[in-house]
Amino acid sequence: QVQLVESGGGLVQPGGSLRLSCAASGSASRLYRMGWYRQAPGKQRELVAAITSGGNTNYADSVKGRFTISRDNAKNTVYLQMNSLKPEDTAVYYCNGRYYSYSSTYAYPWGQGTQVTVSS
Repeated sequence: QVQLVESGGGLVQPGGSLRLSCAASGSASRLYRMGWYRQAPGKQRELVAAITSGGNTNYADSVKGRFTISRDNAKNTVYLQMNSLKPEDTAVYYCNGRYYSYSSTYAYPWGQGTQVTVSS
């Protein structure tokens, strides 16, 4: 069984920082292209950061310069460092992407996400 488990969310004041982790499980799985998404109540889920298997990254304009996505392939883990947080960053954050095995890639199911709340 393969799955992604997000953690690290919480309540933080504007200007604060959090680091989210996304741990992948599943025998013989390896992370391929991965990304962090977020969804606020009543809004569609949006991609905020992505990272390729080679380490190339892309960010939504709203988080450029504040968020950093990284990965540790040996640990099958993806991270999102969030600095200078704003109230509009409040959302449930999800990790997702693909993994590869036997020369093919597969999609992960969505996990439960981790709540990030930025408020005074």
